[in-house]
Amino acid sequence: MTASSIAIVNAYVVPVAGDPIEKGTVVVEDGRITAVGPSSAVTVPSGVRIVDASGKWVLPGFVEAHGHVGIHEEANGPAGDDTNEMTTPNTAAVRAIDAINIDDEGFRDALAGGVTAVVVKPGSGNPIGGQTVAIKSWGGRTIDEQVIKEAVSVKSALGENPKRVHGGKEQTPSTRLGVAMVIREAFVDAQNYAVARAEAERDGKAFARDLTRETLARVLAGELVWDQHTHRHDDIATAIRLADEFGYKLVVNHGTEAHKIADVLAERDIPVIFGPMFTSRSKVELRDRAIGNLALIAAAGVRVAITTDHPVVPINFLVHQASLAVKEGLPRETALEALTVNPAAFLGLDDRVGALEPGRDGDIVVWTGDPLDVNSRAEHVFIEGAEVYRWEDGAGHVVERGERFA
Repeated sequence: MTASSIAIVNAYVVPVAGDPIEKGTVVVEDGRITAVGPSSAVTVPSGVRIVDASGKWVLPGFVEAHGHVGIHEEANGPAGDDTNEMTTPNTAAVRAIDAINIDDEGFRDALAGGVTAVVVKPGSGNPIGGQTVAIKSWGGRTIDEQVIKEAVSVKSALGENPKRVHGGKEQTPSTRLGVAMVIREAFVDAQNYAVARAEAERDGKAFARDLTRETLARVLAGELVWDQHTHRHDDIATAIRLADEFGYKLVVNHGTEAHKIADVLAERDIPVIFGPMFTSRSKVELRDRAIGNLALIAAAGVRVAITTDHPVVPINFLVHQASLAVKEGLPRETALEALTVNPAAFLGLDDRVGALEPGRDGDIVVWTGDPLDVNSRAEHVFIEGAEVYRWEDGAGHVVERGERFA
């Protein structure tokens, strides 16, 4: 990805990690933010592109913390759906990065919605689904040039999905008991593997690698987050029980009924990536779904992020979900944090993205107004200081590969 240098001046700057700045300036040099402050106090380096954002709002690019963009492609049907490798219950060895099509139309939608970073995750058909990856929404010649962090977490699922998928094949797991057993046995196996590997290294002996066990050993070592798909409160309790048993870092994904045990989650500082919100009650697990549940979870002191679960909800609607969550009682400051600093922190990306502050990447969006106002739109989107999207002449324009690498 080609990094650039810009200065966005005279804007209403919302760093999210700090107080808003009237008539503020953000400077990006060689792809990284070097200054954020009042325009009167920030020196703009010579030779950088200047964007006058008078009357506009400037925020960090949003972070979609749980999406399938690129691996569940828009308008390509089964041929473009590589979300789930459902041939066995434990596919910890698979990596989302190996199935991402960076030309998926979903990425263009992301830019239009101000989303500059996505954590792409395997699906929820297996108790253990595979390794996730954090990427920029645009800009590379290949997916590898868009990677923020190649190893972020391992996706896991409890509840209806793995029961339905594998029970329908008349194989384990067909119950919640079996789903938990698969996860528990896999971690015990990984513990034994880690001990044997350490002993072999100590004794200087050869050791046969196993990608499935190695991945889970990294979870046990705290190197990878455990992203737990779970809706019902009893499944969330099982997720907590398993995390306590094996000592890994748990992040609840979806959390439809997390409000019912929000006090427990708050006590343990277990974050929730909430959503998708614009859905019907399509299965039993979603019987108690409500946008207002997010406000209840946050009010209990739980740190929250918001997800579209794209393509369940189009990724460009991420900000609209936040707007309706505010309508249902979520504080607007919390809503903006749930789109930026919180998901970055949950998933170990906060050295790169999620806020406007020196040292982080120059992933910046210029909005026509308050992004939580449904009438506002993303006018300019920059990734590492390079403009990748702009709204002009009544239409959105994505800076395509031919323009970027001409």
